[in-house]
Amino acid sequence: MPPTVALVAGFGQWAISLPPCRTSTFEATSFLVCEVDPKLYSIELFWKDPAGKPFQSLHALHASQRASGRTMLFAINAGMYHPNLEPVGLYVEHGREMTSAKTGSGSGNFSLLPNGIFSISDGKASVRETGDFLKKRPHVDYATQSGPMLVIDGRLHPKFLADSTSRKIRDGVGVRKDGVAVFAISNGTVTFHAFARLFRDALGCDNALFLDGSISSLLAPGTGRNDDYWNLGPMIGVFRKSG
Repeated sequence: MPPTVALVAGFGQWAISLPPCRTSTFEATSFLVCEVDPKLYSIELFWKDPAGKPFQSLHALHASQRASGRTMLFAINAGMYHPNLEPVGLYVEHGREMTSAKTGSGSGNFSLLPNGIFSISDGKASVRETGDFLKKRPHVDYATQSGPMLVIDGRLHPKFLADSTSRKIRDGVGVRKDGVAVFAISNGTVTFHAFARLFRDALGCDNALFLDGSISSLLAPGTGRNDDYWNLGPMIGVFRKSG
């Protein structure tokens, strides 16, 4: 094989292992954005290991997947959870409902209604407002409920204020019209209003969901991002599909 061809082949193998992530700037704030086409990537939810103990950290999840021979391209925390690390609201793994949906008012970001559900069903990603999801209640392979919704059918959450002074590190997920799931985590602090506009105006997501705030974490070894917060609840892991 000519040296130039070998170099290209080697680069292609290396590129396959990289996560589909990039750094993006929106209104002077830096974000890490990961675009995931469910036709090419497997998006899965994780909470407990095979022994029934919560993974607790993205690094523990990564090590577990590596030990089983899987290459995880990136992982991000997947919504809010109780002090015992149990997910707040609906949580589904491998088609099995492990915690039930939570409706009604309450305190905290989760209950800044409307909240929503991110789900994967038959290789398709979706973000839907909780009430709408529960009306039709589709079968899903994976699902996590969180809140608030950031963007609802192209409109920003009605309670977000353009002049808000509440700035935090935030992560979330949206779905574009072409079915691509878009994950984003801020590298600095950002308001809800600006974070929602990132998804709608810069990332092209008509529906997007807030996942977590100050402890927002992302592990993507191919980019050098290796957050190591401890005592996390549910997590999302992304893998390249074989074949």
